[in-house]
Amino acid sequence: MPEVRKTTTEVPDITLFRGWADSGNHVWSPFVIKLEARLRFAGVKYTTDSGSPLAAPKGKIPYIELRGQDISSFVDSGGEIKSSEWAIRTGDDGSHIASLGDSALIIKALTAPGLLPDINERLSPETKCHDMALRALLEDKLYFYHVRFCSSLQFPPHCASLTRERWVDNYYTMRDHALWSIPYPIRVVVGILAYRKHTAMLHGQGTGRFNGQEVKRFKTEIWQTIDGLLRASKSAVKDNGEPFWALGGDGPTEADATLFGFVVSVLICTAGPESREIIRAFPTVTEYAQRIHDKYFPDYHKWEEPRT
Repeated sequence: MPEVRKTTTEVPDITLFRGWADSGNHVWSPFVIKLEARLRFAGVKYTTDSGSPLAAPKGKIPYIELRGQDISSFVDSGGEIKSSEWAIRTGDDGSHIASLGDSALIIKALTAPGLLPDINERLSPETKCHDMALRALLEDKLYFYHVRFCSSLQFPPHCASLTRERWVDNYYTMRDHALWSIPYPIRVVVGILAYRKHTAMLHGQGTGRFNGQEVKRFKTEIWQTIDGLLRASKSAVKDNGEPFWALGGDGPTEADATLFGFVVSVLICTAGPESREIIRAFPTVTEYAQRIHDKYFPDYHKWEEPRT
């Protein structure tokens, strides 16, 4: 696994805003889990807070804040992510605080100065393509079927998940979890507005035009394909109880952070029972997530196992 390159500037304190005040637990957003996994793969220390899209630089969860005395030189070394993309302010104690949203942009910004290793650097061009294809399958396709997460300033000052299964098929469970910080009766009104916007978005995107059985087949096909990939990866390495990785090899790639995020999000979300049932039919998929959780998230509560 690539080593973390030494930065030439002060390493700032990192706060990750996850949308929920639920310390010691995974949250429902696959993108938050993805970012936490990416940080923990590298052993990078961070603290968590709930945060608010109203305070987020791109108006959505997750986002991070970096705090230190030499923030400007750190963000200037962000490679593709220019310093102008960060929201920078001065704290009450005189320290500088830089904020950035979007999990993919955050990973790029922390990789360039060496705080995170480039875990895809060692991959061949062919494997890099496979890595990107797997991430696209999850984030740009499966996302809309059962785990789309997108907090915006048009919605409440915390997290709102956009999804057919969560916001349409299991509306009340999703509303009360996603809008946890909004009191009744305002939560009812905001929930109705969110539902209408989500259904309109899903219809325009295309997912809302399929019936429930069709969407279930699409989801099952994706997870069945991923299960086959993971079974092949597991069989190719010595089974010593350690994590095995989606594309094989001796360490994670960017696709592993994303895949782990999506698997765990489905396993813990009570507003997506159908998706949880689908995943549990593929024991290699759940074992993949369990091994990563046990190694990198020993301080977090694990999801409940199905009763036999």
